[in-house]
Amino acid sequence: MSTTPTGTAAAVATQPLKRRIAFASYVDENYLPGFLVLLRSLALSNPRVCEDFVVLHDDLRPASVERIQALHPRIVLRRVRDEHYADFVKGDPHNYLVRKAYFILDVFGIRDYDTIITLDTDMVVPGDISELLTMREGLGAVAQFFQGRDKLNSGLLVIQRDHLTDEFCERIDRMGRSGAYELDKHDQGILNALLEGDFVRLDPRYNFVKRRLSGNRPVPEDVAILHFTGRHKPWSGGEIGYEAAEEVWRRHDLPDADFHAEFFALPGEKHPELVAHLGRRALAVGAGPGTAQQVAAALLELGRYREAITVLEGVRVPAERARTHALLGQALMADSRYAEAEAHLLLAAASPPVTPKAMGRLAQLRWVLHDDEGARRYALAGLAADPTDRMCGILHRRTAQAPPADTADDERAGRQLAHVAFYMDQQGNAGDKVLPDAVRRCFGPDIGPGAWHPEHVHRHVDAAALARINRRRGLVVGGGGLFIPDTSPNGHSAWQWNVTDETMRAIEVPLAVFAVGYNAFEGQAYARERFTESLRTLVERADFLGLRNHGSVERVRALLPAALREKVVFQPCPTTVARQIVPGWRDPAERADTVMVNCAFDRSGLRFGHDYEHFLAQMARAIRILGEEVEVRYAAHAVTDEKFVFDLRRVHGITLPVDPMYDWDTPRILAEYARTRLVMGMRGHAGMIPFGCGTPIISLISHPKLAYFLSDIDRPEWGVSVHERDLGDLLAERARDLLANQEATVADVHDRQRWLWKVTRDNLGALGRLFGTTPAVEAVIG
Repeated sequence: MSTTPTGTAAAVATQPLKRRIAFASYVDENYLPGFLVLLRSLALSNPRVCEDFVVLHDDLRPASVERIQALHPRIVLRRVRDEHYADFVKGDPHNYLVRKAYFILDVFGIRDYDTIITLDTDMVVPGDISELLTMREGLGAVAQFFQGRDKLNSGLLVIQRDHLTDEFCERIDRMGRSGAYELDKHDQGILNALLEGDFVRLDPRYNFVKRRLSGNRPVPEDVAILHFTGRHKPWSGGEIGYEAAEEVWRRHDLPDADFHAEFFALPGEKHPELVAHLGRRALAVGAGPGTAQQVAAALLELGRYREAITVLEGVRVPAERARTHALLGQALMADSRYAEAEAHLLLAAASPPVTPKAMGRLAQLRWVLHDDEGARRYALAGLAADPTDRMCGILHRRTAQAPPADTADDERAGRQLAHVAFYMDQQGNAGDKVLPDAVRRCFGPDIGPGAWHPEHVHRHVDAAALARINRRRGLVVGGGGLFIPDTSPNGHSAWQWNVTDETMRAIEVPLAVFAVGYNAFEGQAYARERFTESLRTLVERADFLGLRNHGSVERVRALLPAALREKVVFQPCPTTVARQIVPGWRDPAERADTVMVNCAFDRSGLRFGHDYEHFLAQMARAIRILGEEVEVRYAAHAVTDEKFVFDLRRVHGITLPVDPMYDWDTPRILAEYARTRLVMGMRGHAGMIPFGCGTPIISLISHPKLAYFLSDIDRPEWGVSVHERDLGDLLAERARDLLANQEATVADVHDRQRWLWKVTRDNLGALGRLFGTTPAVEAVIG
C-alpha cells in the first residue's frame, strides 16, 4: 500500500548548503588603523576571496564603522557578549590584551559559520591565504616556542564548528564567567589552557611574528601573514630594528584613491562582490573606463544588469573600446533594450579579438526577436572569425533551416495546446531534452505537432507570438527550473519566460504553469522588483500554477500577497513519474552491474565555494571503494560535465567510461537509467529521471532543489552535501547499503513514485477539465 511522504522542505530550505566561512577580528578605536590596513592588504593579496568578515567590538564610533564598511562588502558587526566581559575587564577599558582575550572566548560562541578564521588587527596579509579556507578539521594555529614551551600564538586561528564540542564550549563559558584570564593575563594563556596543546599546527608563514625579524632582517617572500606583536605598532611610530617589516605594513597604509588604483590594476581574477563594492566608490571620485569595465563585468556576473548599464553609461566609452561596448551590449540585452544592445555589439564586433563573441550575442539577440535569418547571418560572421566559437555554432545550427510557418488552420490550431518550454539544442543538457516530452505525455499520448504547438521560452512573446498562442485551445508553460534569473536574462520578466506583464494579461486561452521550479542558487539574487511584479501577474493570470517541489512552493508563496498564495500548488516534475506516462513501459528484467555518477559545473563557484579539490578527492575515494564491487560509469548530461572526468584522471589517476547523454535521444537516456543499479547525480534531472525510471538514487547536493525533492519523497538520507567533510566514506557506505538491498530499495522507489503519480493524476484531472482534454490519468505501471 502506498505511503504518503510526510517530509516538507521547510527544514531543508533553511539549511545552508555551502560551507560558510568567515573572518573575525576584535576591533577597537585604538587598533582601528591596523584593522583598516589589514582589510586593504587582504583585498590586494587575495582579490578572489570575499567571505563575511565578523567585526566584534564594543566601542566603535559610527564614523569608524563607515570606514570599515567602505573596504569590504560583507562586514558583519557584532558586539562582544556581556557574559564574557567581566566587571574587572570593564573597569580597565584600555587594557587591549585583556579585552582581546575575551574576544577569543567570544569568537568560539559564533555558531552560524562552519569555519572561522581569526585575524589580529596588528597583522598584514602580503601573501596567498587560500589554503586556510580549505581547512576542514580541528583548530588550526601557528605554534611558537616561548619560555621553553611549544605554545600557540592566537593571532591566527582557523576554527571548525565541528570541533566545538559541548564539553569544549562549556569550558569556554566557565573560563569567561570565572575571569580565568588570570592564568596568563592574555589570550595565549587562555587558549593554551583550553587546548592543552591539542591543535593543528600551521606553517609559520601564516602567522610570522615580528620578533623573528629583529635586526631589520627582510621579510621572507613566502610570508602570507605578518604579525606585529609587541607594544610598538607601525601606526604609532614603530620600533627600531624592524624597518623592513614595517615597510610591508606601510605599503598597505594607502589613501583610498591609491588603494583603488592598485586593486583595479591587479592582473587575474577578482571576486565580483569585492570589485562591485570597491568600484562603486572608485567611480564616485572619477575612476576611468578601465575601472568601469571591471565593475560592469562584475555586476553582470552577479546578475545586476541595470547597475552595469548605469556604470557604463556613466563614463565616456570611446568607439574603439570594444570590450566595453561588448559589456554594455550584453547588459542592455539582459534588460531587453534590444535596439541599443545591437548598436553596441556591432561596435564591439568591429574589433577582431572580440568579433566572435559579439557576433554570437548578436545572433542570439536576433533569434530572441524571432529573426532567424538575421541570427544565421550573424552566426556565420562569427564562425568566419572563429570556427570553434560555441555560441555561433549553436545559433547557426538552430537557424540552419527556416522555421516552419504557423500554417495550421483554425480547426487544427483549436485542437492544439501551445507549449512554452526550454527546447534544448543538439548536445544540450540531457535533462532538458527529456523534460518537454515528459510534460506533454502527462496530457495524452500524442506529443507531436498534431496536439502541440511549441514556443521557446527564451524568445520574446511579441504580437505575432501572442496571436499564435491565442489561436490554440490552451497554453502550458513548463516544466523545468524556469524561475532562475541568469540562464537567458531578460528585463521583461527577470526569469526565463521572456514576456511582459501586459502580454501575459492579453493571453485569452486557459493558462497552466506546470512543474516549474524556483531554481536560484544559494546566494544568487533576482532583479527582485521586476521578478516579483512578473510573478504576481503570472499567478493572477494563471488558471493553474504547479511547482515541482514544496521548497519552490514555499519560496514563491513568500513573494506573493496573501490572497494569491493558495493558488500555488505542488506538481511533481513529470520526469519523476516516467514509468507511469511512457506508453508500453517495461521495467528491466535485470540490471547491469553498474553505478552511474554525474556532476555539474555551471556556476561552479556557487556550487563548490572553496571545496572543489576536497570534493574531487572525496569522490575519488568513493569511486575507488565502489569500483571494487561494481563498474562505475559517468553520465554526462552536458558537455561541460566532463570536466569531472578529466580532473579525476589528471589529479587522482582514475579513468571512468563516459556515457555522453547530451548526444542521446530521450528513449536511450531513459533506457540507460532504467538498467543501472544506482545513480549518484548532482544535476536535478540526474536524480529525477533515474528515479522516474525506478532506479535508486543518491543526490550530490550542491543546489537546494535536490534537497527539496528528497524532502518531498521523505528520503533525505538519499542525499549528501558536496561539502560533507567525510563525503567519500559516507557516499560509499550509503551506496553499498542501497546496492546490498537492491530489491527493497527499488520497491521503495516505486512506492515513493506512486504518491507523486497520485498528486500528478489529481492535478491532471483538473487540467483536463480546464483544457477539455483527456490526460493520461491512468497509471501504466502499478
